[in-house]
Amino acid sequence: MPAEPNGRLLPVHDTHLYVVERGPADALPVLVLHGGPGLDATMFGDYLDPLAEHYRLVFVDGRGQGRSDRGSDPHSWTLSQHASDVSAVAAAIGVERYAVLGHSYGAFVALQHAADAPGAAVATVVSSGAPSMRFLEGVEQGLATFEPEDLREQVRSSWEREPSVETEQEFAQLLADQMPWHFADPRDPRIASYLAQTAHMRYAPAVLRATSLEGGGLTIEVEAELPHVTQPVLACTGRHDRTCSPEAAARIAELVPRGELYVFESAGHMTFVEATEEYVGVVSDFLDRATA
Repeated sequence: MPAEPNGRLLPVHDTHLYVVERGPADALPVLVLHGGPGLDATMFGDYLDPLAEHYRLVFVDGRGQGRSDRGSDPHSWTLSQHASDVSAVAAAIGVERYAVLGHSYGAFVALQHAADAPGAAVATVVSSGAPSMRFLEGVEQGLATFEPEDLREQVRSSWEREPSVETEQEFAQLLADQMPWHFADPRDPRIASYLAQTAHMRYAPAVLRATSLEGGGLTIEVEAELPHVTQPVLACTGRHDRTCSPEAAARIAELVPRGELYVFESAGHMTFVEATEEYVGVVSDFLDRATA
């Protein structure tokens, strides 16, 4: 079982965010943003560690989540505020030049940051994200036909429990029940090892519940802004991603002037777990070229 993360709290706007750093202190920082909402950077396990050979990975627990200050105002749990926090984290660690990598909901934050502050990051990786909620409209239909059938109710129930989850233990069980949906192979044996890697996750049920509130500000709609993004952007996802489809990634790459698309043919939503070596290679190559 992996050890508890060893990081520090940074003052960011009206709160404190927890970060864990890996890699050379003098290397280009890559701010790594976790999924959820309501998870933390523990979700990356050690899968991205090979990137730390050449980059300074800064894993960030978003506001109100993980080991960050849990006392932040719930009204500040908006996508635009999460995006603003990205630039503030860079300022707090004393850097002006940095890249951003976000996965799943972290990809929404990374993309919103690129839209709100074009060029603030020298490069952005949008890993299993989408530029608009319209790309997620097929999720409900996908749940209705999800195979294998014996796992369908388990996954469907996990999604239904999201608006009412109260405890970290309930949240952990919800995520475990949902994992078959996120892998190309719902019975992938790596699901168990992934859950073991993330055993020290600190869940934030209140932040997850906020996603179900109308007007909660946790939805992505940036298609109109993406043509104004100036930095290179890599949009990547798995061919079999049931949530953030290759079509969504292709739309990002199409709209961003310096956008690139990469599809991991063997993976679902958990690309960095399902195709770890390929993922690290693709991201490393992109960052090398984009930040040279």
